[in-house]
Amino acid sequence: MAIIRDMIPPFELFQPAGVDDAVRLMREHGDRGWVLAGGLDTFDWFKDRIKRPEAVIDLGGVDELKGIEVADDGGLEIGAMTSLTAVAENGDVRSGYPLLAEASGLVATPQIRNQGTLGGNIIQDTRCWYYRSGWPCYRAGGNICYAATPRSMNREHCIVGASRCVAVNPSDTAPALIALDAEMVVASTGGERTYAAEDFFIGPDIDIERMTVLEPGDLLTRIRLPAPWSGARWYFEKIRDRKAWDFSLVSVASMVNVEGGVIRDARIVVNGIAPYPVRATASEAAVRGQAPSDETGQAAGEIAVRGARALRHNDYKIALTRNLVKRAIRDAA
Repeated sequence: MAIIRDMIPPFELFQPAGVDDAVRLMREHGDRGWVLAGGLDTFDWFKDRIKRPEAVIDLGGVDELKGIEVADDGGLEIGAMTSLTAVAENGDVRSGYPLLAEASGLVATPQIRNQGTLGGNIIQDTRCWYYRSGWPCYRAGGNICYAATPRSMNREHCIVGASRCVAVNPSDTAPALIALDAEMVVASTGGERTYAAEDFFIGPDIDIERMTVLEPGDLLTRIRLPAPWSGARWYFEKIRDRKAWDFSLVSVASMVNVEGGVIRDARIVVNGIAPYPVRATASEAAVRGQAPSDETGQAAGEIAVRGARALRHNDYKIALTRNLVKRAIRDAA
């Protein structure tokens, strides 16, 4: 296990003023570079000396990555460097996308939300303590998953989606953005690309060392939200050990469109149970055409945990997922 030295190794600091300069520097330094947003996750890695980049690219001076604007189609565009507090308190977000406002407002503590960014929360790395302590696991380029061995401590790890690695995605805002059908805009020296939020996150079966589609040289610049669902009802719940600071054990985000007492459409996304946010498409299909009742929610919850496989210490996540999905549908009433 790595020894915590609380001393950051030396690096060369770059402070670009624009996106073009930032992506040029990222391309130039490749995997030897590190992108700094709010810095909350960065400084943990640096102080523990697990990450030792040669160059740090500080995005704090790139103003075009900050702010919230109403788009021509009635949706919103949010800069990736916009603080979580700004997202949670923005009037347009609160009125049109209260699901995202709620998720952003429940991240960690007020101090962390003031400094942390929406983009940083979306793309932060997993919190698996074996990986973050410097153990040579699969995700770190090794040949074992320490959290999946018979004597492992794996209370916070996944129950679905494992492929050698059993670490989970830690983002609070990611499931909300998927439920809202958001899009992620990514810049590189080759131009811009846009990904549906659901496709932005990847599992270890695709690349065991990444949690998103971002590769060296790629920069998440904006998050696009489509025009709000008319009459949609939303639900967000985050279960954690403590009400402040802690990462979620399991969270759920849902958007439900109810007309005439019947669910016409639904988006249900669960996080904390897999290496990526899990969209419960089978549960969504099951509730369409049904009344948002306790029975409908119970059926959706049972479907959501089909195929779940607990590790030694995390079987509670199966019941927790079932009940969160149930409440996400039932409380749409």
